[in-house]
Amino acid sequence: MSEADPAIRDGQVTEWHYGPIFDADAHIDPPHDMWKDYLPSHLKDRAPYIEHAEDGDYICFEGNRRPFMMINNQAGRDGQNFKMKGRLEEQRKVWEPATRLADMDADGMDAALLFGGGPLGTTDDELYLASYEAYQNWVLDFCSVAPDRLYPVGYVPMRDIDETCEHVKRLARKGFRAINLPAFPQNKKAWETSSNVKNMKSGQVAALTGDPHGELQYSNPEFDKLWKTICDEGVVVTFHLGARVPRFGQAEFFLPDMPMSKLAMAEPIGIFIFNCIFDRFPDLKIGSMESGVGWFAWYTEYITRTWEKQRFWTKSALKEPPTYYMDRNVYGSFIQDRTGILCRDLPGGKNIMWSSDYPHSETTFPKSRQIILRDFEGVPEEDVKKIINGNCRKLLGLD
Repeated sequence: MSEADPAIRDGQVTEWHYGPIFDADAHIDPPHDMWKDYLPSHLKDRAPYIEHAEDGDYICFEGNRRPFMMINNQAGRDGQNFKMKGRLEEQRKVWEPATRLADMDADGMDAALLFGGGPLGTTDDELYLASYEAYQNWVLDFCSVAPDRLYPVGYVPMRDIDETCEHVKRLARKGFRAINLPAFPQNKKAWETSSNVKNMKSGQVAALTGDPHGELQYSNPEFDKLWKTICDEGVVVTFHLGARVPRFGQAEFFLPDMPMSKLAMAEPIGIFIFNCIFDRFPDLKIGSMESGVGWFAWYTEYITRTWEKQRFWTKSALKEPPTYYMDRNVYGSFIQDRTGILCRDLPGGKNIMWSSDYPHSETTFPKSRQIILRDFEGVPEEDVKKIINGNCRKLLGLD
């Protein structure tokens, strides 16, 4: 698909007066041959590889052979043309800088915060942890072609607090502004989780969700060392969904699971608020990414009213009402969320950020500006500018 294709040409908006757009949640899945190039030399022969067969392409890894899934690469396709399985050559080459930047130009995106792939879904600790660093190095190289437009998010393991602190320090020195953590800490064997999903490797699920029932919990006071490191290094924390993982590939579950995966992000937010983490670390900012924000204002009112009544017997040590922390420390991104936009002035609704989800199946590409104009109808221009650009820049400390 090029700029001459009807899907892109028909999506272009010529009358645009809202200024730059900072896409708060775009995706960058690396090419499958990246692993053999970026893993340590003694692990390169264990990297996944592609097998081309008559009935399609397959990813081969650690003795397993699974069909090549395309759900995360649907940019430019209408819903009726979504393709779940296919061949490598049918992918949109979003990992090629020229393709990526051309698509951003065609869609009117000035900058993007990039969430990505990795780690590998292995049960070997050494390979699992090495794959985090392999992805970090690759995505930093990718973004170096346009550092004023492409902002990578660093993924880190969360099985050991000291280990994660070292990752944060290293990534901050490399220029990462955001560090993605799983919604809950991981187990000591980082790839183990009680939140298994049938069509996903447990190690990949664990990178998103951790283990809600694991020994480590973000409420533990030992985590103050990590929050201090994050504040000292001037980076922000993102949680890209993960409190509940949809059952991808299972059509009977996918549609009801999707909204629950968004709403479940209330749990990690509540853990940070009610365990007084923001009281101890007022500069700490967290982003609830791709969770939608229409529920933020309702959630803020609910937890505030509940806290007012229940704080005495629970011996809550919060210094301020929950509304205070939602408006100071918590950000959220959405794709198409008119409700959230209309709640922008309510407590909890102030730090919302627009995103395209490119190139995943919910993406607004290539009609992002059309959709922004539709969803922001009647909204004052200065409010639009904050939500489509300013708030993300504020989260990342770019202003």
